[in-house]
Amino acid sequence: RGRLHVYDELDPQRTALVVIDMDIGSCAREPGLTAAAIDRINLISGGLRRAGGTVAFVTSQILDPADLARRLGDDAAGRYVVETQPGGDGTILAPGLLTATADLHARKAGASAFFPGRCDLHSQLQEHEIRSLLITGLVTNVCCKSSARDACELGYQVTMVSDANVGHSFGLHEASLRTFFRVFGDVRPAAD
Repeated sequence: RGRLHVYDELDPQRTALVVIDMDIGSCAREPGLTAAAIDRINLISGGLRRAGGTVAFVTSQILDPADLARRLGDDAAGRYVVETQPGGDGTILAPGLLTATADLHARKAGASAFFPGRCDLHSQLQEHEIRSLLITGLVTNVCCKSSARDACELGYQVTMVSDANVGHSFGLHEASLRTFFRVFGDVRPAAD
């Protein structure tokens, strides 16, 4: 049996809060769930910035709409493509998210912000000597989980923030967090 929490302490100066897909378009699809997550993300980001840590915002850009259309259908894929083009709702952070000039920004071309060749977030974090990540955003069971797992494979100490992630449908959020906690990293609420 392992320990209850994998990482007892985090060095704030080597920790990054990664905020995934908390953009206008994505948040509009989950309006009843995102307000509380935004409050928790702001709580964590404010504390981490004051302690010398890093905050990174990740949005998406769809590069292969044909593949996405095979999985989601033409209508949904078309909306995602339009949203993720420069100036689209998928590229603009949701109202209410507090940002700072030193924050990092990255665009991912797939579900994961850490899959090699699909996003430059890993190289940006390496420049800041980041070792630990706090993963938040939309949606737990797709982009957040994919990013968290790939970050583990790259050697980061990853914690998913349970109440600052938003998942699809009852059960998918919980199942994703449970699997991550059991095998890959840590799961904690924002208050921790």
